[in-house]
Amino acid sequence: MTEITTEAPRREPGHFFPGLAICALLVVFAMWASSFPSIANAGFSALTLAILLGMIVGNTVYPRVSEHYDPGVQFAKAHLLRLGIVLYGFRLTFSQIADVGVSGVVTDILTLASTFMLACFIGQKILGLDKQTTWLIGAGSSICGAAAVLATEPVIKAEASKVTVAVATVVIFGTIAIFLYPAMYHLLAPWFSTENYGIYIGSTVHEVAQVVAAGHAIDLQTENTAVIAKMIRVMMLAPFLLILAARVRQLTPAASGQQSKITIPWFAVLFIVVAIFNSFHLLPTAVVAGLIKFDTLLLAMAMAALGLTTHVSALKKAGAKPLLMALILFIWLIVGGGTINLIVHALVR
Repeated sequence: MTEITTEAPRREPGHFFPGLAICALLVVFAMWASSFPSIANAGFSALTLAILLGMIVGNTVYPRVSEHYDPGVQFAKAHLLRLGIVLYGFRLTFSQIADVGVSGVVTDILTLASTFMLACFIGQKILGLDKQTTWLIGAGSSICGAAAVLATEPVIKAEASKVTVAVATVVIFGTIAIFLYPAMYHLLAPWFSTENYGIYIGSTVHEVAQVVAAGHAIDLQTENTAVIAKMIRVMMLAPFLLILAARVRQLTPAASGQQSKITIPWFAVLFIVVAIFNSFHLLPTAVVAGLIKFDTLLLAMAMAALGLTTHVSALKKAGAKPLLMALILFIWLIVGGGTINLIVHALVR
């Protein structure tokens, strides 16, 4: 009998160039647009702009030429994404934990865990959403926005349309938070000091860029504390992915009665390794700054690739339930997250 092989044909490096080039072009434009203060202050980072531009091109001219560009676009969406998550560790140092104290760490852990568990309950038990959509929106709301959504995608092998829906919720409600949190500060000032309000922002707002914008609208101290609290929350991405990978394995039935092997998201492990390495400050500041810029480029290219491969028809098919779920989580982050902040601060000083 003739043996049938399912191995994909090997691609020459040049085969990926056209797709990578179009992703890079979209990113250059996104980075240029995000450099304008009016756009940056509104919380629109290069990552969010890249996916928006990718969706515009992906739903207009790209389908007619996708066969030529698709190998490079798929490469960016998969491999550049993983490398970008690894290099994200250069944004963090473990000394940042000491700057916000035990209360900041405990607040981040409780807010993250409660938000994701609430997402699982509401998404699957009440709204009847599938696990992938629920987990993606839950990760984006509870950890670090679009970066968390992108990092979760390869662990649960989610469809591009579901990833884009999750990122869209981050953009919508994170943008609202930029204006809402500074407005709430005057009402909550009797219960929150400037520093504590910064921890509140960092532990509950979706994106890093949105945290910066919201904190900056109050004062410098609030902004600095908010960013540190947010980066500690980002550090929790790797252990979250490891736990989620174990859960995916537990819920996936093994073929032929054999126990399936756990899929370890090695990029998440390397993310922590890079953060530990960065904590020793072995590299010059200029080199680290360059690596962070390169990392932003990689993540933005992955976002652009995601946008290029997402069609509006798939988003329409998702319906209003994902948006409703994200809204409920947003309200929980404001009310429940604020309550957690106050209780932890009262108990852990």
